[in-house]
Amino acid sequence: MTSTATAQRWTAADMPDLTGRTAIVTGATSGIGLVTARQLAAHGAMTTLAVRDTARGEQVAEMLRTAHPGSLVDVLELDLADLSSVRAFAERWSLAHPEGLDLLINNAGVMAIPRRESADGFEMQLATNHLGHFALTGLLLPALVARPRSRVVTVSSGAHRMGRMDFEDLQGSRRYNAWRAYGQSKLANLLFTAELQRRFDLNGIASVAAAAHPGYTATNLQSVGAKMNGRAWLEAPIGLLNSLVGQSPEMGALPTLFAATAPGLPGDSYIGPDSVGELRGHPKAVGRSAAASDPTAAGRLWTLSEDLTGVRYPLDLP
Repeated sequence: MTSTATAQRWTAADMPDLTGRTAIVTGATSGIGLVTARQLAAHGAMTTLAVRDTARGEQVAEMLRTAHPGSLVDVLELDLADLSSVRAFAERWSLAHPEGLDLLINNAGVMAIPRRESADGFEMQLATNHLGHFALTGLLLPALVARPRSRVVTVSSGAHRMGRMDFEDLQGSRRYNAWRAYGQSKLANLLFTAELQRRFDLNGIASVAAAAHPGYTATNLQSVGAKMNGRAWLEAPIGLLNSLVGQSPEMGALPTLFAATAPGLPGDSYIGPDSVGELRGHPKAVGRSAAASDPTAAGRLWTLSEDLTGVRYPLDLP
């Protein structure tokens, strides 16, 4: 699977033709989400931009249609930090696309922000990065199962290695650290991917759950947390670091695109950049922390996520 593609330094030019396939990309108006949506649309996929700001989404959609005449791009409102919005999105999308869903790219996220609560009272990083995507995937599961070889790709981070699942204080209500909460949410992405694939396998479902991380990619994600923490003075140093170390969003999106489209991808694959430290480079299969490989924690998180979101996956497993 990966050896030949990695040896050839896989790029978006290696993506297969996606004509006739459907895709959803969350957080598609900037950064790696925008690049991911652009490449999926350019390769023929009917692509939905799932975004909070639909005005900005329409601007991006028009840009993609202009750059790639004949591409099929639409926009639907989605706020992952509001479960009513997640439910409304899933219902509207499913009604508009009875043919089913081939590619769900769980990309949107927030990073290292001050403690905030979502519309449903959850800690914002857990709500946006994990719970919203957990609910979205579950609500779209019938559409995914309807398509052969469908894939769910969830964007995690190398920061998952500093995370631990604090099941006694999952929402950080007793003690909150912005980076610890971010690491926990990215660890949750990998545990979710592993458990989703386990359930696919045990139910005989041919769909694939995979995860990816972009390495150190220069986007606006790094500066948002600094602004929200009242540290706007960090914007200049962050910008300098991005220019010196960060790779472009076009490169940062490659692991996601590989996980979404590379033929023969095994379930529960985790794709990241191929450089030392996985900070930059071309996509390859990468490792994960021991905590991200804990099946007991994955099962516990799954059950808790169903309870918190009220979204029950129609997968009957022990």
